[in-house]
Order: sequence, then C-alpha cells, then structure tokens
Amino acid sequence: MINVFRKHQKWLMIVIAILAMPFCLYFVRTDWWTALRGEGEGTRLYGQTIPRLELDRGGRLFDLARLLGMNDFLNDILAQWRPQRAKTQSEAEREAGQEFAIDLMILRHEANALGIRPTTSEIASVISQMRAFRGNAGGFDPKKYNDIVENALGPRGFGEAQIEELAADQIRLERVKELISTGVVVSPSESKRNFDQVYAKFEVGVVRFKTSDFASEVKISDDEIAKSYESAKEQLKSEEKRKVQFVALTLSEPEKKLTGKERVDALQKLSDKANDVAQALAEKGADFGAIASKFQLPVKVTGEFTQAAPDPAVKQDPQLSQSAFQLSNEEPTSEPIQVADGFYILHLAAITAARPLTLEEAKPKITESLKARKERELVTIRAANVAHDLGEALKAGDPIPKAAEKLKIKLEKLSPFTLADELEPKASPAPEQSPDLPRIKSAIADLHANEVSDPLPTADGAVVAVVEKRDPPDSAQAAANRASLDERLLRGKREIIFSEWLRERRQAAGIQPTAAS
Repeated sequence: MINVFRKHQKWLMIVIAILAMPFCLYFVRTDWWTALRGEGEGTRLYGQTIPRLELDRGGRLFDLARLLGMNDFLNDILAQWRPQRAKTQSEAEREAGQEFAIDLMILRHEANALGIRPTTSEIASVISQMRAFRGNAGGFDPKKYNDIVENALGPRGFGEAQIEELAADQIRLERVKELISTGVVVSPSESKRNFDQVYAKFEVGVVRFKTSDFASEVKISDDEIAKSYESAKEQLKSEEKRKVQFVALTLSEPEKKLTGKERVDALQKLSDKANDVAQALAEKGADFGAIASKFQLPVKVTGEFTQAAPDPAVKQDPQLSQSAFQLSNEEPTSEPIQVADGFYILHLAAITAARPLTLEEAKPKITESLKARKERELVTIRAANVAHDLGEALKAGDPIPKAAEKLKIKLEKLSPFTLADELEPKASPAPEQSPDLPRIKSAIADLHANEVSDPLPTADGAVVAVVEKRDPPDSAQAAANRASLDERLLRGKREIIFSEWLRERRQAAGIQPTAAS
C-alpha cells in the first residue's frame, strides 16, 4: 500500500490541494475574495477600508441591541442619524444598522485611544441589568437570559460573546460621556429656574378651531382644478399594481403552539426546505409552478394590488408586499421571506405600470387637496386673529371670561397640570387626555397668567392656549424632586455634548463610502 502511495503521491497531493482550496478560501477571506463575491462595497474609516461583511455584522449587533432593550445606548449612538435613502421601514432599519456599525467602530477606536478598558466584572454588572433579562421582580432572570442565548443568538450568527461585546460598548459610551463632560454642572440659578418651571401648577383654557367648521366657506372652481392639474400633471399618476404567485412554507397548527428549542427546530426545517426551493428556482429557465409541484407546494395567486392596499394574501406581514414591489421581469422571484410562522417565496405574475391620470380621473384628488389647503389657511388666519385680539384684551385689563365673551369664543378649561406630570412614573394608567396636551404644555411653559400662546396646529385644525393661573411649586416638593430634576438636566447636557463630540469624531474619522470594484 505504501508503495502505491509513493508511486502516485504527486497526483494525490494535487487532489488534496484541490479539495483543501475551498476551505482555505472560506476561512482566509482576502480582499479579492470579497470582490469576487460582490461584497466590495464598504466604507473607509481612519484611512482603512471596512468591508461590507463588517458593516453587516454591525447591523446584526444593532438588531441584537434592540432585542436586549438597550434603548438609551442606541439613542445616544444614533442621535444625529436620519434616514437618507430609505423608502420603507425595512430599508430604514437596514440603513440605521449600517450607521450604528460605523458609529460603534468610531466609539471603540476613540475609547481605546482614551485608555478605556471595560473589566469582566463591569461587563457582568451591565448584563445583569439589561432590560431583556429582568424578571417580574425587577432583578436578573437566568431563564430569560438562557432563552435569548438559545433562541435569538444563533439565527444572527452570534453567541454569548456578542452580548458581552455590547455590554462593553455601553461601558465605553458612559466613560466617554463622563470624560468629555467633565466640569459640566447645573448652576443653582439654573436649577431653581427649571424647578420653578417644571413644578409650577398651570390652569389653562384653550380655544379650538376645526377645519370642518370652515368647510362650507370653501369653494373650488373648475379653473382652479384645471390650473392645479396642469402644474402637477407629471406627478399625478395612477398607482402601480402587482400580481404575484407564491408558495408558503409554514408551521402546522400544532407546530404553531411550540415554544423554545422545539419551535426553533421546526422553523429550521422549513428554512432548509425554503432554501432548497430557492436554489432550484435560481437555475436558468426554472419554472415556478413546476418547481413548486416538485416540492409538493401549492401555488397561490393574489389579485392585483397596490403598495398602499396589499392583497389579503400578503397583508399579514409588511415584508411580503414590500418584496412584491421589488421584483422585476429580470428578477421575478424573491428569496425566502421569513414571517412569524414560516417562509414565503414570491414570483412576479404581472405588472400594471403607473400611468398619467386624465383631468377627470385626477379631479377628486385635486379637489380634496385644494379644499384641505384652503380650510387650513382659513383656520390659521382665524386662530392668529383670535390669539392677537385675546392677548390685547388681556393686556388692556379685561378678565379672561369677559375677553372671551367680547370675541365670541368658547374657552375649554383643561384640568390643572404641571410640566412634571410627564416625568413622574404613574402607579396606574392616566385618564384619557387630549392628544394635543403635550404640545400645549410646551407652548405655555414660559408663559405667565393672562398670557396667550401662538396658534398651534393640530390634527384637525388649530388651538390657542391662554394661561389663566400659574401657581409656584409646592415648597414640600423641592427637597424630594429638585435633585432628580437636576440629574435629568445634567444627563441631557451630557447627551448634547456627546452628540457634538461624535459628530466631530465622525469628521476626523474621514468616513467615505467605497464602491465595489
């Protein structure tokens, strides 16, 4: 046998080298490997190229941080982020994940430069306080921890180390905030001013103006409609419609009741089958119906539907209708789309393209738009006049009821409140309140008795607020609440400073998107 090996050792070595090559290429991923896979698009940071794989990993960390309830951490990191190119919720989440990945790299780089090294005990302490791991009593619940480790980390390609990684990042963030905000304090005068404002008791009356009250005053002529149509005809189009075929690989009714590892295993089997179907559909000339039949999957067909009004068959998950409108004649079949109880694969059946609307078709929409605009204009003018006249009457010394009677307006009296009502935890659900109350509170925060706010737009019109009475805070509250208010104010200052620091560090990092070569 040894002689046989020696005789053919040259060919054996060639065969072994060929067999080993794929494993080498997989585990030693060089830049040219990334380019071959079409993943060269990334970002340059500190003069180095960060490949797409790293950005995607950061995006999965973003998803994990949300799952762990690290809301304050995410808000600090993404304080300045706003969607740039996203048109759908899923696109916005992907964009936020990429932004998080970049900012996280910057945070780690800067924390390392500042000598910040989280210890094992500090990391363990942060993990024990994570919201996702809290039990009913408020303490750390090992069962919840194990449940997330077993069921949530694997699908993201993660392990327990990534929970520790995020905990360390939270420590870095807090240490950086402490360092850059050294010397930031709340002065006694600032403390008193804020306390007096937040804990003062307000009695407020409001005058409401509804657009529906002005509907009878609005008339839209045919000339206005025609003029509006001519100026906007390029944008006035029918909605594009889609029709899709689909197969659904979903859990059976008994399987839907499974939990934990059993449910994960059942979903994994469906995932494997969905990937097999997708692979078969990726073959050149593959027929959707024939492939579905081969895998014993019934093909279902939707009616025509728009993005705004999805077909009932794909309405249960927003991903389905969004994916339907991403299909094209060149790429008519989707990848497996995971929903709560399984996977869907869509195939484009028909497209009804958007087309320009005729004047008659566009007339109802134009009329509604012009009517709403005119009603809003009338409400704004009326509210501004009342705010001015009421303010002048009060300056002249008229009591509020008399001024309201003169102007023939109805004042709605709100329940007394303080601005602190929104800050304090409630033992029981608050009674139903006006959806405009937070905006009203913000508008009157700096006003005193007999002063009137500017008109505030609301969902159905506008509102003008007048402060009838403003009592100073209860002195008994000062000792109990002033310290916590100062801490909240200091935290807000630190967040602003950190946001500005991160903006400067992003500029210093020289962030540049790179295109695939």
